[in-house]
Amino acid sequence: MLPSITDLLTAAEHQEPAAKDALFAALYSELHRMARRELARPGSASALGVTTLLHEAYVEMASREGPSFPDRARFMAYAARVMRGLVIDHIRRRRARKRGSQFAITALDTDVVEGAVAGADLGDISEALDMLAQTDAGLAEVVDLKFFCGFSFAEIAAMRGISERTVQRHWEKARIYLYRTVRTDALL
Repeated sequence: MLPSITDLLTAAEHQEPAAKDALFAALYSELHRMARRELARPGSASALGVTTLLHEAYVEMASREGPSFPDRARFMAYAARVMRGLVIDHIRRRRARKRGSQFAITALDTDVVEGAVAGADLGDISEALDMLAQTDAGLAEVVDLKFFCGFSFAEIAAMRGISERTVQRHWEKARIYLYRTVRTDALL
């Protein structure tokens, strides 16, 4: 019998050998979907492949000691933060001055991507989200699960064991905080 996600989370928390590997394998398809969504954003690290991002996230997550995952939602939010950090680091490296970032190739594009977030805005959002996590980790987790993971309010509510309306209220509070902090309409 295969262990449940809850059992794997508990084993990973108790630092049991191979527990993180088994947890990652059990959630691989969801994490792959999350990586694909992360890279589908305009301005993201287009040179970075979905599987590459997923495996880099695994290496990053497996190398760290101490993160505790009491439930699936916290594990997925942590994975989203790791992927977000990797994408932002990749974007920053790609735009580094020594790599010629002072030159910009421009073109007129007739297609308008609704809800697109530029790479620079994504970095600002990430920093604001880290500040929000210091104030209210629950609100930051909702943003990670909704904006970066792509989960619906109903899925987030089920993962966290709260009502869908409560998740919507948390989302609205977090959006207001981030909007005031970043001054962008990327999350509106």
